[in-house]
Amino acid sequence: MIDMMALKAANEKRWANTRVNRGAEAVAVAKHLVMPVYKARYQAVATKTGVPWFIISVIHEREASQDWTANLAQGDPWDRVSVHIPAGRGPFKSWEDAAIDALVNCAPHAARNKDWGVGGALALLESYNGLGYAARGVPSPYIWSGTDQYTSGKYVRDFLRSPCR
Repeated sequence: MIDMMALKAANEKRWANTRVNRGAEAVAVAKHLVMPVYKARYQAVATKTGVPWFIISVIHEREASQDWTANLAQGDPWDRVSVHIPAGRGPFKSWEDAAIDALVNCAPHAARNKDWGVGGALALLESYNGLGYAARGVPSPYIWSGTDQYTSGKYVRDFLRSPCR
């Protein structure tokens, strides 16, 4: 069992000390995520879930490379029943409906989160992808890749870890 308070504290400390290695790439992605047309869609989902729009945008980028035809839950097409974890979701009428379902009904149930400070938000994002790294005391590439906090190794699909360098 992961101590979520310890994970929040560790991630908050990492955030305070992190250096971005791929700054230009991060800026380009961030500019795309905050474009007014996209921000409005994220804000609409935020209004219905209580999850801040910028957290939704990050999840969308990490799970689906900001593909509006893909489900926020796992990147599967939202207009079909999902096959990846969480499997069996959908089909949905819209990206927004799929996103609301993912944030409200699927682990880690982001809509239930009340701590949107740095540590709490990062712990939620890490939980969204799984806590396998936290269980090993290793910074997760889900939130730390592209920074000096992440060095190597990743799960290449659910429950399967690759010894990447």
